[in-house]
Amino acid sequence: MNYSKNNFEKQGRRNFLKYLLTGGVVGFTGAVLYPLIAYLKPPKQADVEVSTVSGGLLSELEKDSGKIVRFGNKPVILVRTINDELRAFEATCTHLDCTVQYKKEMGVIWCACHNGKYDLAGRNIAGPPPRPLQPFRVVLKGDEILISKQS
Repeated sequence: MNYSKNNFEKQGRRNFLKYLLTGGVVGFTGAVLYPLIAYLKPPKQADVEVSTVSGGLLSELEKDSGKIVRFGNKPVILVRTINDELRAFEATCTHLDCTVQYKKEMGVIWCACHNGKYDLAGRNIAGPPPRPLQPFRVVLKGDEILISKQS
């Protein structure tokens, strides 16, 4: 009887130590992994409320070219067509949020991620983009190009 009681106490101590060590290893692993994961995850940025931004000077933007302009936190593509029209669209592809660019050779706004194409009215014409690009209003004030959200 004394032997079985002694064996029971040893098993109880072993189980206690096993749980204690397992909990310590799990706690240590969490203490190491959590900061690493938190560091690798980018912080969320609040949207910056902007109503109008400058797109630069008209004299600096060649005909049949485009450039990316920051509109708060978001990119906007400003295109000067061959017919000397100015157009601006949100420069984020509607497929997977890649930044689009103006392709002079093709005369389209192009997304390099999956070969999505938009015409110069912002409509999706080829590739996987499901929706057109959001247009912005472009106004000339002297030689300065002003871009604002459409109302």
